[in-house]
Amino acid sequence: MVKVNENFLKMPGSYLFSDVAKRIAAYTSAHPDARITKLSIGDVTRPLVPAVIKAMHDAVEEMGTFEGFHGYGPEQGYLFLREAIAQNDYASRGVAISPDEIFVSDGAKSDCGNIGDIFGVDNTVAVCDPVYPVYADTNAMAGRAGDYLEQMGRWSKLTYLPCVEENGFSPEPPKEKVDIIYLCFPNNPTGAVATREQLKAWVDYANANGSIILYDSAYEAFIHDPEVPHSIFEIEGALTCAIEFRSFSKTAGFTGNRCAYTVIPLELERGGTKLNGLWNRRQCTKFNGVPYVIQRGAAAIYTPEGHAQVMESIEYYRNNSKIIRESLASAGYQCFGGSNAPYIWLKAPGGMGSWDFFSLLLDKANVATTPGVGFGPRGEGFVRLTAFGDAEATKNAVERIKKVF
Repeated sequence: MVKVNENFLKMPGSYLFSDVAKRIAAYTSAHPDARITKLSIGDVTRPLVPAVIKAMHDAVEEMGTFEGFHGYGPEQGYLFLREAIAQNDYASRGVAISPDEIFVSDGAKSDCGNIGDIFGVDNTVAVCDPVYPVYADTNAMAGRAGDYLEQMGRWSKLTYLPCVEENGFSPEPPKEKVDIIYLCFPNNPTGAVATREQLKAWVDYANANGSIILYDSAYEAFIHDPEVPHSIFEIEGALTCAIEFRSFSKTAGFTGNRCAYTVIPLELERGGTKLNGLWNRRQCTKFNGVPYVIQRGAAAIYTPEGHAQVMESIEYYRNNSKIIRESLASAGYQCFGGSNAPYIWLKAPGGMGSWDFFSLLLDKANVATTPGVGFGPRGEGFVRLTAFGDAEATKNAVERIKKVF
């Protein structure tokens, strides 16, 4: 008889964001007159910018000709996009990344989960707490996480790195040796960023212990502080210990188009094996590449007009972050993040639990949030707010939240 992957049977009930959606739907069904403002799921709301639309229209027209038709593309991504990424996202910041080190994909979420294919199941793994659920869940599905300890809300074999108010929600390297480390900055869910000094400590730790840092920088476009690094590869020594994931989802509104990329330096080796080659082999076997039309749209954001238009959208969301953070802080709420990130980490008043605060805001303010405890035990007592909504709706939602207490 066929055997299933028993690691899936260990998974807790449902994925966090699915649970949130179900609770919102249940409330809406019971209160049909309620008009819910969703500051919960981090999906963008601004339309694609004109430069992207034009590039995609042109690519569609091109695909309708014999001369311009494109069938299967390179699994690594078209060279025109990888060259644009290498020049604009890295060379412009003094980082030497070649197109051969860049792999275009259909999402950072996919790559963060799929990257485990090139690592053995006996590697030890560290994740932040709170943490984006994909990092922990995909390792659990692969068999690296052990058993789920429901009372503790964590996996038995994972090392959890405390991200709490006392350390500015930015973890320190553990005293013990860990093989694989997931870091995300600007952070989802807390909105925290890491300084160069903090990242250098992680790079030094990884190189000293033969560890690999899996660095999710999907939200780097929201960084405006010149002292905050946009890439782990801005840190000396990172080329020999880190893999970086980036996405066009929040940068250019591509949540519905699906385009991202992963950078694996050619210098990165473990056990005498180049990880770049392993990932290339994996992608050639399991991935057929991102559609040509989508990649042309992604490349358009690197043109002068495309960049300017995209930054207008980023600024729109940044302003939402500022409104949420400053308005709620002025009303006495404790808010974190939201300065160099599209996420605000809101502390529940009076020691209230995350789900209780979620329910209260949904009922009394008609505002949907994401309970912090869903990101890990140390997220208890917080909710996450996102800045990706309509500006006017966001202002109104904040005013309603202010009146709850």
